Amino acid sequence: MYGFGIIGCGMISGFHARAIAALPNAELRSVQSRSEDNARRVADEHDCEWATDLDRVLGRDDIDVVTVCTPSGAHMEPVIAAAKAGKHVIVEKPLDISLARCDAMIDACEEAGVQLGGVFQSRFHETSALIRETVDSGRFGRLTLADATVKWWRDQAYYDDGGWKGTQALDGGGALMNQAIHAIDLLQWLMGPVREIAAFTDTLAHERIDVEDTAVACTRFENGALGVIEGATSVHPGFLKKLEISGDKGSIILQEEDLTCWQFEDENADDDRIREEFAARTTTGGGASDPTAISFEGHRRQFGVFLKALDDGDPTPLDGREARKAVEIILAIYQAAENRSVVSLPL
Repeated sequence: MYGFGIIGCGMISGFHARAIAALPNAELRSVQSRSEDNARRVADEHDCEWATDLDRVLGRDDIDVVTVCTPSGAHMEPVIAAAKAGKHVIVEKPLDISLARCDAMIDACEEAGVQLGGVFQSRFHETSALIRETVDSGRFGRLTLADATVKWWRDQAYYDDGGWKGTQALDGGGALMNQAIHAIDLLQWLMGPVREIAAFTDTLAHERIDVEDTAVACTRFENGALGVIEGATSVHPGFLKKLEISGDKGSIILQEEDLTCWQFEDENADDDRIREEFAARTTTGGGASDPTAISFEGHRRQFGVFLKALDDGDPTPLDGREARKAVEIILAIYQAAENRSVVSLPL
């Protein structure tokens, strides 16, 4: 049984708590927030201890893993503190908002000999795993084009609430860094490294924010394929995120968890079953217009994989270096948009 602590008690902490509760070998034992009201609320909902002092949580011998749910630009400090206390760490996306801060977290966990995992729960859906296996099998032929589309809606009240959303200091970016990052991670996980980016970003539908609510980017992957990334919180009423992958032998379209297209030049015996089985997997709004309209199932699956790696003495498959990749792509998009240039990766 792994004892868990949660650092930061904003909206996403509830999804972490429910995911932990759904695992047979995990127990939430404490939550921490600088806000006593928030800490008490989450602790009461999930029947555990609460604290406003981080050291009180990290000093408990019965806590093995902490998950970090603080604002994006405040991830590094609790992660480093947890590593020094000998705790394994799972960090909500993004890993942090700069590569230097990401690297400091990775280094601290490696030096302490603890595992660092980044949250990208979309990788753990059955459809995502199926697509990855199909890409690896070569069934697409030569990969030619891949798109990630996140056309979501957030009203002005979303940015006005809480004091950190939409700020450069703590959000680190807008529609890309906070919302579309899941699709960007999935895109690069399936297609391989991005090598060149050109982009435009703008703030078109909101006031009093430092960051973009609308962005488009063109990419060239290391394998030669081209791609498009669209990320927005300016599109009313908001639509499910979509990923499209094409090659000269086949194409797929993934809308949230649903496979709306599964077509290959050479059909096989499983194709009809796949089209039927994965045609109606999405059960929530996917966060398209309501950030709470997601399931905790992806978190549960990812946390379960993390604990299995601990059991087996293996590195977690989605470690800090993996989680860093999407941050690097987004920062390259920002750089390309600001300088009106084509940016090469790695940065």
